[in-house]
Amino acid sequence: MLDRRFVHVVATARCGSFTAAAERVGLTQSAVTKSVADLERQLGFLLFTRTAHGVILTDDGRHFVERASRLIDEAQDLLRGAYTGSDPYAGILRIGVCPASIEWLLAEPVALLVSRHPDLRLDITAANFERTAEKLRSGAIDIAFGFEAAFDQEPDFRSDELPPLRTTMFARRDHPILACEKVTFAELAKYEIISPADSRPYDIFMRQIYEQSDVDAQTKIHFIDSFPIVAKLVAKTDAIGVASVDFAGTEAFTRRFARVPFLESHDPAPLCCATRLRMPPRPATRAFIKACHEAMKPARP
Repeated sequence: MLDRRFVHVVATARCGSFTAAAERVGLTQSAVTKSVADLERQLGFLLFTRTAHGVILTDDGRHFVERASRLIDEAQDLLRGAYTGSDPYAGILRIGVCPASIEWLLAEPVALLVSRHPDLRLDITAANFERTAEKLRSGAIDIAFGFEAAFDQEPDFRSDELPPLRTTMFARRDHPILACEKVTFAELAKYEIISPADSRPYDIFMRQIYEQSDVDAQTKIHFIDSFPIVAKLVAKTDAIGVASVDFAGTEAFTRRFARVPFLESHDPAPLCCATRLRMPPRPATRAFIKACHEAMKPARP
């Protein structure tokens, strides 16, 4: 069987602290800390940088955890097969979503996936790009769902492109920008904008709006991926938000808000499923990617 220290290291990487890892593996914090330190001494390098708020993987630690995660997952798959009739899709599929505001897009793919593989169990979490990418590297999640522009900048990930998400800017119905004959960068730069993510593709595009008008973007951009909060701010202030074109066509939306036709004149941002480049996707991971392709229809022109 695998060295139990591998399990302790992977749990620490996935939980972000020795205390949380100890709770996961059913040991004391001191036992997990000692186990990891023993392994580090044997390896001859540090796996984690210790901080007051937890632990952070070193570069060597990231590579080690990636390989240890693969060994643990493969061992679990082998053992699971012995007790489940060798169903390669049984077990837990861990999916990370970034930003959280696009989590709703997984409703149809997930329903399709589970209908095909009833023994599969899902663990879906949402976070910002940096946290999701770190969880993918450490093996805390099996696959990430997000914008391709963010993941294709990472050399250790493989991205599988999905249809783009068509988005629009929106404001409250009596917003002064709606009186403009044509919405320009200069007009948008007069107002605060709420971006759903501080990573690509939104971060660069939003900053360009203000840079072209010599306005400091840091004083104007909010990064909020909770749509209820965004909707409340847009309804109560002059801030301009971002929503999907599909949602912007619903009665619930048009009762309170109006589209600001600016993003719609630009190419929509492709989505993707991202996996670790050096770790072949499990059957359940491949099945999820297939379900996404089948359930997510290409954007309408």
